[in-house]
Amino acid sequence: MTHDLPSPASPLRIGTRGSPLALAQAHETRARLMAAHELPEDAFEVVVIKTTGDRVLDRPLKEIGGKGLFTREIEDAMLSGEIDIAVHSMKDMPTLQPAGLVLDCYLAREDVRDAFVSDKVVRIADLAAGQVVGTSSLRRRAQLLHRRPDLRVVEFRGNVQTRLRKLADGVADCTFLAMAGLNRLGMARVAQSAIDVDEMLPAIAQGAIGIERRDGDTRVAALLEPLHDAPTGQRLAAERAFLARLDGSCETPIAGLAELDGGTLRLRGEILRPDGSESMAEDESAPIEDGAALGHDLASRLLGRAPAGFFDWRTD
Repeated sequence: MTHDLPSPASPLRIGTRGSPLALAQAHETRARLMAAHELPEDAFEVVVIKTTGDRVLDRPLKEIGGKGLFTREIEDAMLSGEIDIAVHSMKDMPTLQPAGLVLDCYLAREDVRDAFVSDKVVRIADLAAGQVVGTSSLRRRAQLLHRRPDLRVVEFRGNVQTRLRKLADGVADCTFLAMAGLNRLGMARVAQSAIDVDEMLPAIAQGAIGIERRDGDTRVAALLEPLHDAPTGQRLAAERAFLARLDGSCETPIAGLAELDGGTLRLRGEILRPDGSESMAEDESAPIEDGAALGHDLASRLLGRAPAGFFDWRTD
């Protein structure tokens, strides 16, 4: 496929959001493509696309829509031919792709844990009753309030740098970020501590980067093939099947993590009431090739246990 390789005259256009983390992920993808195919940097063009989630920063995500807020405009650009591939944080991705698009390339997964960030205390356990926690994640909010209903939670949206600035301005006493994002930005030192997954189960697909392309684009598929990390794909197949069965969105507190041990895949899943008053968890293992079925079954078990209106916001 030598004659089909990108070149400075005809670069491969990589679509991405414009945040520092999104750009770091796009640049990592470009670097991996350059190495895999021995190509110069100018054989690729990084195209920044502003999404609804980036534009609307003064309202909680649940008020402006669910998953897709950070992907829709990028996917539209790919369908219209403005870009050739799109680089996504997989925890932002809906479980279904628009007709004409395929998501089958994942980079090796980074640290899946949440980071606890504060200039006042080291761990969640050190927080005093009434202290203020900033987060825009319903999952993190619900998990925190389930364990510490004595804390106050305030809305905390924006990219990593924006959230750190809000913290410095005293809007909250602490916040949570993803260790993966901090690592990719070279900012791991920002974390006071990484939260063990047994204490706070991460978001579905946290730490994973996915590269989306047009269906039937065999040239791009061949370019991406050397980048795909099979174990990450196996883990995400189970996690995303779990999410799909739960019809998960940014409005539902859902956590899940798949881990590999030899030929076995272990999946842990958790659902919570939005106010954190109740949590339900399941844990099951199966052969790796049955990961998607395992995700579906685990979610079905949780749905079977959950009473009607479990995900509804309580007004009492």
